[in-house]
Amino acid sequence: MPVKIRLQRHGKKGKPFYWIVAADARAKRDGKYLEKLGSYNPNTNPATIDLSVDGAVKWLQNGAQPTDTAKAILSYKGALLKNHLAGGVKKGALTEEQAEAKFNAWLEEKAAKVQAKADGLSKADAKAKAEALAAEKAVNEARIAAAAPVVEEEVAEVEAPAAETEATNEEE
Repeated sequence: MPVKIRLQRHGKKGKPFYWIVAADARAKRDGKYLEKLGSYNPNTNPATIDLSVDGAVKWLQNGAQPTDTAKAILSYKGALLKNHLAGGVKKGALTEEQAEAKFNAWLEEKAAKVQAKADGLSKADAKAKAEALAAEKAVNEARIAAAAPVVEEEVAEVEAPAAETEATNEEE
């Protein structure tokens, strides 16, 4: 029975949500699966991936073939690296502790990159909001400045006839 690690689509129209599953290659895309390994939500930025790395490595060692998208997700989360390091341990090139240390160092580096991206996105969002606020203030000030001279002209016109009446009263 050939096993594939692939995505199983869920969610509503236009808002996909995927389960990462190990399934028989002959099964339908959204049909029966052998084991659920995690989930993938592409609707968030950055995309949310929840994956059981140990479960994925177990299936990879048993010969499961990931699809292209699933392979990219497994690589992103480090399952392929952990599988590679496990192969090195099996051959005697590494000890279990060395492999675990390399994997943990890679995880920390990856977490720092993801956090940097999230920080960059939040800074860009804050900058966009600040620019929008500044533009709105400029428009409001321009509107106030355009409305203010109209009020002064009306006041000047009202005062002018009153001054003429005072002059005529003084002459009499």
